[in-house]
Amino acid sequence: MRALLMAIPLLLTACGDNGLADQLARDQARKAVNPVLAERFPGVPLEPATNCVIDQASASEIIQLAKAGATTVSQTDVELIVQIATRGETIECLLKDGIAPFLI
Repeated sequence: MRALLMAIPLLLTACGDNGLADQLARDQARKAVNPVLAERFPGVPLEPATNCVIDQASASEIIQLAKAGATTVSQTDVELIVQIATRGETIECLLKDGIAPFLI
């Protein structure tokens, strides 16, 4: 497990955006983001909200969240997730892709 955590940054630099390593890191980050969003933002459609948070996170934030998804989510990780979730771009994404489909 430790080797995987150490390899994530190397893999991300080896592959471009939307490459296999990027997708693996994003998938691992979802494991950290999902439970935090479910607890902190009850009633928000979880999958679209998670996608918006992941899409608005920077590469370094994805790496941090991927590490958290592979281990234990710390208070620092929770704060980062909430920070990303409350950014204007994330809220716009959620309004467009997360909530709007349920209003039709």
